[in-house]
Amino acid sequence: MKVVNLGCDPSEVYRPDIDLQNGKPKEDFRNFREGPLVERVFHTYLLMHTHQTVEFVKRKNKEYGGCSHRQMTVMETLDLLDTVVDESDPDVDFPNSYHAYQTAEGIRKAHPDKDWFHLIGLLHDMGKILLVLGEPQWAVVGDTFPVGCKVQDSVVLRDSTFHDNPDTRNPIYNSKYGIYQPNCGLENVLMSWGHDEYMYKVMKQNNFAMPQEAFYMVRFHSFYPWHTGGDYMHLCNEEDLRMLPWVKEFNKFDLYTKCEDLPDPQDLKTYYQSLIDKYCPGKLRW
Repeated sequence: MKVVNLGCDPSEVYRPDIDLQNGKPKEDFRNFREGPLVERVFHTYLLMHTHQTVEFVKRKNKEYGGCSHRQMTVMETLDLLDTVVDESDPDVDFPNSYHAYQTAEGIRKAHPDKDWFHLIGLLHDMGKILLVLGEPQWAVVGDTFPVGCKVQDSVVLRDSTFHDNPDTRNPIYNSKYGIYQPNCGLENVLMSWGHDEYMYKVMKQNNFAMPQEAFYMVRFHSFYPWHTGGDYMHLCNEEDLRMLPWVKEFNKFDLYTKCEDLPDPQDLKTYYQSLIDKYCPGKLRW
């Protein structure tokens, strides 16, 4: 597979042709250089890239892997996102629950025959309830990347935020493969800890009746260096490459449906509750 280096933020090049009619030019999304939120965003990434280490990631996987902290329905969890604003996102400054419906409705319009895909749009960021459980922003939000190996060029703000990360002084962690084997598969890679990995674990622990594509979309939707930057292909196996187009398809709606025209959740809850009842009913373990 030919991999093209797309620069410091590849999403600025990858602009899929999707009609979202939200009035914002695609080139204005994921602008980490200027805008009213850039200082907040930079500070979040600075903390993330300082503290996301192999040891930290292993500890958080152990702490949350059993999903034993709360029991809630999907809608109860979604209501908690009314209090959550993602401080790593340069494009939005409103509660995450609205973004969930925006993403889901964009997918529903483009893929009316795939109801599981609609529901993934609603669910994908629910791992951000880690903020409600007391985790800091830098341990929940933002782009993800593998720990335990060299940070690749397309990781956002790579050159200005990793200088105090202790893993950068470990020669093994700074080699191409690090602690991994070539083409070991992303399932065997330690990703920086956050809402993607947590929600993936919730889906697995609660036996969500969804196809494999859904699990990949949730687990790797913030892995921009991979699905958009083309980096870390040397760690991927055939299954990862087979699933990559689905993650890319999801990303179009996750990114480009963000706008200030907020949906009314009350108009949509009946439809999405029917999907919840089909794929992940009742109280879930979080």
